[in-house]
Amino acid sequence: MRRHELSDEEWEFVRPLLPASLRGRKRLDDRRVLNGIVGKFRSGTAWRDVPERYGPWQTLHPRFRRWALGGTFERMLRAAQAQADAAGDIEGLVSVDSTVVRAHQHAAGARKGGRSPCLGRSRGGLTSKIHLACDAFGRPLAFTLTGGNSNDCTQFTAVMEAIRVPRPGPGRPRVRPAHVLGDKGYSSRAIRTWLRRRGIGRTIPERADQVRNRLRRGSRGGRPPSFDKQLYTRRDIVERCFNRLKQWRGIATRYDKTAESYEAAVTLASLLMWA
Repeated sequence: MRRHELSDEEWEFVRPLLPASLRGRKRLDDRRVLNGIVGKFRSGTAWRDVPERYGPWQTLHPRFRRWALGGTFERMLRAAQAQADAAGDIEGLVSVDSTVVRAHQHAAGARKGGRSPCLGRSRGGLTSKIHLACDAFGRPLAFTLTGGNSNDCTQFTAVMEAIRVPRPGPGRPRVRPAHVLGDKGYSSRAIRTWLRRRGIGRTIPERADQVRNRLRRGSRGGRPPSFDKQLYTRRDIVERCFNRLKQWRGIATRYDKTAESYEAAVTLASLLMWA
């Protein structure tokens, strides 16, 4: 096994989740292709510079795009989560946060007319932002991608509604965690109300301006929201999750022009974290 390639354990975990080829001529070995795709994003190299031992890049890139646009990586991630849930390996605690990713100049210039490339311009130039929810072990449950100038609280409900852990048998998927941890960026009345109506516990600190406004109004300001300091110390699991994702250089810096390709890379990295 070479550097950046899937271990035997990772391959045995991923192999049953890959789509089978039932028609046409025999295609290039899936493990060989997947090793090339993983190596490309882990090293941050260009498609044309992927080592030839993984096959021609004209084969790797079209298959990656076909799997990305067809939702293959998304289905594989859901299947991995379902396996963990069936084994009782998913707790009800969820941490939510976001991270900014610097976009390389090669990420600009996507063709117009399709989906938004999810790029935003800020002081640092072109950036994207990953809004993510992870479980108690720091494994990604769901994420959304926006421009880097998007506010965290605007994507909270979208991230939470993207959590869908399938059941191993009949029944609806798990979509509602027991408790959510978030930083001050998610301290808004709308978010607290959204969580309360769904019976989801929350540990989110108040911003300083919210505390001042509540105290200024006196009894009309209401009681302060409940806050468990001991439980909040576990919020760092989402930071560690981002740290593991950004060990992939093709994720720490965005080189992909299309949002679909970059999302597929994040999904693939998330899948291997469940392995």
